[in-house]
Amino acid sequence: MSGGLEGRVALITGGSRGIGREIALRLARDGADVAVNYRRDAEAADEVVREIEGLGRRAKAYAASVDRFEDCAAMVEAVVADFGGIDILVNNAGIASRGQSVADTDPAEFERVMRTHCFAPHYMSKLVLPSMRTRAKEKGRGDIIMISSVATLYHAPNGAPYSMGKAAAEALALVLSKEERGNNIRTNIVAPGLTVTDMGERLAKATRGVADIHDLAAQSPFGRVSTPADVAAAVAYFVSADGEYANGQKINLHGGG
Repeated sequence: MSGGLEGRVALITGGSRGIGREIALRLARDGADVAVNYRRDAEAADEVVREIEGLGRRAKAYAASVDRFEDCAAMVEAVVADFGGIDILVNNAGIASRGQSVADTDPAEFERVMRTHCFAPHYMSKLVLPSMRTRAKEKGRGDIIMISSVATLYHAPNGAPYSMGKAAAEALALVLSKEERGNNIRTNIVAPGLTVTDMGERLAKATRGVADIHDLAAQSPFGRVSTPADVAAAVAYFVSADGEYANGQKINLHGGG
């Protein structure tokens, strides 16, 4: 199966589980070779690599904490050495905040969440741009995707660190869309709502009081909760030939509600 991404290399942060895993597999099915970033779970990352290789694509896992610039720099250097360059960056790695009010949020918690959602995408985008610019001259384009959240539409109480971090990532995407379009690099945003992942399960339990996220299907648009495949499909569109003219755009994946 091919979706026109042959010859392109994608780096997915947080690519070993959940949404990142599905994005990695979808882009591989569409023809890309994939660098899979993970922080702790080497076994899960290796499983994704094996699945991608089973699709006939190249893949390798890279351990790095993307909230640390030195880790990001070492990873990008290794990916470029192994694959020859980077054509697609998906800034997906994320963590949840603890659902406390601004008054009750510990400063360390605030910094932890902001470093993951705000600093990390800036680090990664900065570091991949030299390779991506060179590759875009040769191949005609490069793509940066920010995985955000519909939290930025609502700014609900008890979620300031997460909402602020995702809003910062969206601001970065919009700036990059203007700075890099002259280099044939497009930057876009995919913003999921509640999604069937481990993090989504924890969030559903904490905020909705349900043991199984699928119990929310009846309350959700179209009678189901969003899946990682929904998010991966939006990413695949943006980086495909069909998404060639999309730049500085955002897809909200909440079923319209």
